[in-house]
Amino acid sequence: MKPNTLELAGAEGNLLVADLWDGRGHPVVLLHGGGQTRHAWDETARRIASEGMRAITVDLRGHGQSDWVASGNYGFGDFGADAAAIFRQVAEMFHAAPSAVGASLGGLSALTAEARHGRLLEALVLVDVTPRLDPGGVARVQGFMSARLAEGFASLEEVADAIAAYLPHRKRPSSLDGLRKNLRLGEDGRYRWHWDPALFAGDASLESDGAAVRDELLAALPGMHVPMLLVRGMQSELVHEEYAREFVELAPQASYVDVGGAGHMVAGDRNDVFCAAILEFLTDREAA
Repeated sequence: MKPNTLELAGAEGNLLVADLWDGRGHPVVLLHGGGQTRHAWDETARRIASEGMRAITVDLRGHGQSDWVASGNYGFGDFGADAAAIFRQVAEMFHAAPSAVGASLGGLSALTAEARHGRLLEALVLVDVTPRLDPGGVARVQGFMSARLAEGFASLEEVADAIAAYLPHRKRPSSLDGLRKNLRLGEDGRYRWHWDPALFAGDASLESDGAAVRDELLAALPGMHVPMLLVRGMQSELVHEEYAREFVELAPQASYVDVGGAGHMVAGDRNDVFCAAILEFLTDREAA
């Protein structure tokens, strides 16, 4: 199955590029983590569509083929406003409130949209993210993302070396072609990540409102009655087990599962186990 490309509008009228994997059923929006693109979900989206649902994978603002916003607004609230706009457009397009799957930044964006803009979703899967995160883990992730912003990489092999050092538990891919979707080749012949460097610069960068928004979401959880599933990597450097337990205690309709052998990049580390967990949750919602 091959996807069709869609164009959606963000909260500032910014272009958001998406792929539709059309299984003709209930819509499921997939929002990637910071520094990734919609292609991080390709295998998962294919599986969702094969189960008879519609998977819509979206490049977040400043990522992939979506607009680098001229305003420089890359706070969590801005990503949440875009997520709300996406959910409304998908609901209008397919005449049903969508479910959502969000990893890391994408998960917090979806949760922010639901907390601030009312009941937009049928169900929500959060992939290794809760409003409470380990500060050291956050610093490590952002350190990897912000390293070599200016100089980039001389080759795909150099990129693969950097990823292997960051994710030593993950098997190095036999082919490097998949990396190209997350990189852009500059006129100087060097590869750089496929996202706007302003994510980490300026007054409205990614962490400008991060702590405040996460505190807001923690306070909002008891009033959020959307069914939620947290999928946590057992080796996660961001979401400790006590954070997961706190999350399900606060949110009225939340549950969580651990994925063994996986870190923060759960879907990439153990996609087979990850897909099985979320498909069971999503198909239960569809059957209901």
